[in-house]
Amino acid sequence: MVEVLNAFLLVYAGLFPIVNPVGGAPLFLGATIQCTDDERHSLARRVGINSFFLLLGSLIFGSAVLEFFGITLPVVRIAGGLVVSVFGWTLLQNGGHLENRSRATGSGAGPTDAFYPLTMPLTVGPGSISVAITLGSQRQRGLYHLAALAPPALGAALGLAAIALTVFVCYRFAERVVVALGERGTNVLTQLSAFIMLCIGIQIIWNGLSQLLHP
Repeated sequence: MVEVLNAFLLVYAGLFPIVNPVGGAPLFLGATIQCTDDERHSLARRVGINSFFLLLGSLIFGSAVLEFFGITLPVVRIAGGLVVSVFGWTLLQNGGHLENRSRATGSGAGPTDAFYPLTMPLTVGPGSISVAITLGSQRQRGLYHLAALAPPALGAALGLAAIALTVFVCYRFAERVVVALGERGTNVLTQLSAFIMLCIGIQIIWNGLSQLLHP
């Protein structure tokens, strides 16, 4: 039981500040501004489910996939940081909304939007994926001892489920932020969140470059 609790706290505490569902809620609201309430609630549920499986896959198979293709974590951080930076810059230029993209395609947020860009990179970015891969790689030596692996695996799965549930709750009730802050306050918070996302992307790129230049 102690091992389950320790794994749960390790995964949840390690991923929550990076996933940051509270800070991502205004961006989710801005990205789905053209959706109805029912559509937004459905998207929030799918983003939560996608986040769980994406992080779970990174935790279990991430290090093996990178090793198979000969890709290192610093390279993943640089590539992912570029994606986050471009996405944050796009939101910043569009006032925190993706309505220009919706107008260009002639449709609102559809089922595919639940994964890109709402799940990745808005919710689960390269930072959280690299952390999940790192946490998973620490358990690789215990793969041949299934009895010893079961408690931490259960705790890690519960931690990921708690992260996904937190994402769903924050995104599900994101529209209440508008009521509480008003239109002007929401615009300020959305723009600030987009700028922070741009800064996070640049920071991830810098961390990757630093590891490549100074291993």
